[in-house]
Amino acid sequence: MNTIKKVLSFKLLFLVFSINLISNTNEYIAIADEMPTPIGGLKALYKNIEYPQQAMKQGIEGKVYAMVFVSDNGDVTKVKIVKGIGYGCDEAAKKGILQTKFNPGVQNGKKQNVKFALPINFKIN
Repeated sequence: MNTIKKVLSFKLLFLVFSINLISNTNEYIAIADEMPTPIGGLKALYKNIEYPQQAMKQGIEGKVYAMVFVSDNGDVTKVKIVKGIGYGCDEAAKKGILQTKFNPGVQNGKKQNVKFALPINFKIN
């Protein structure tokens, strides 16, 4: 019986270790030697963001803060609004960021998954 427990314990430990190795490949670092940048610059990113009519009518201005997750191939995999201003601006920022292609982040000469905070400014001109 003792041998069976050791074998099961070893198999469980191996399984946990394997899952950790697999999940670590998808982790996002917060700081890189070269952080991700939108292809075409911020101007290209802002072209993807449409100012919501509801916000314009109400005169809503401000910053939406988003946590952006960029994969090692430059795709935005996830956007989480950290602080929003409402009136459709949060959704517009998220949609625009998701449509933007980025130059991936680089750490020690290797492309990496990177997460970072990005403020999106909504200002009526």
